[in-house]
Amino acid sequence: MGSTYLMDTHVLLWFLSGDDSLSVKVKKILKNTSNPCFVSIASIWEIAIKLNIGKLQLDYDFDKLAELLYDNEIEIIQMTFDHVSTLLTLDDFHRDPFDRIILSTAKFEQIPIISKDQAFSNYEGVEVVW
Repeated sequence: MGSTYLMDTHVLLWFLSGDDSLSVKVKKILKNTSNPCFVSIASIWEIAIKLNIGKLQLDYDFDKLAELLYDNEIEIIQMTFDHVSTLLTLDDFHRDPFDRIILSTAKFEQIPIISKDQAFSNYEGVEVVW
């Protein structure tokens, strides 16, 4: 079994759409099926909200997202009290609430987060891969 990773929302969307914005390193990690990959339920929530307010468009219906996650063996991490509680330990480098819960999830679960967001690297106890 490979290393476990938590995907940031943009990474998930780029991966599912085959976007070339992903780094070579990230593409290699995501294509290796021995690396378990997860996404926070906060990312799914963020996608739904951005679709609803017109800030995001997908090439498929939102309901197809569940099938794409399953087909690509990407599991959803549900938000727990511990994930929310870990928010209290995060410095204030990032104000986006979705990013903060994704960061706190990675920190609590002690798994690296795949993200292009350079601000993520400022957080102690969070390993960022790009």
